[in-house]
Amino acid sequence: MDIKRYEQLKNSVQEVIDLIAANDTKEANNKLTAVSEILDELLDHAEEDDELIEISRYQVLLNQLHQKINAE
Repeated sequence: MDIKRYEQLKNSVQEVIDLIAANDTKEANNKLTAVSEILDELLDHAEEDDELIEISRYQVLLNQLHQKINAE
């Protein structure tokens, strides 16, 4: 498990949340796309069950953030 990549992912997700809170939906959507690419890369290299569980949590969160962005 690459702790550094997951920390980067966590920080990037927080940036998306902050952008949504600031009503900057265009930038939030752009950042969400970048975070999704990081998540896809992590998924491609995941080998252990705990990695897959962590990735699935982020997938659910990103889906919810995507819905929030598109609802505004």
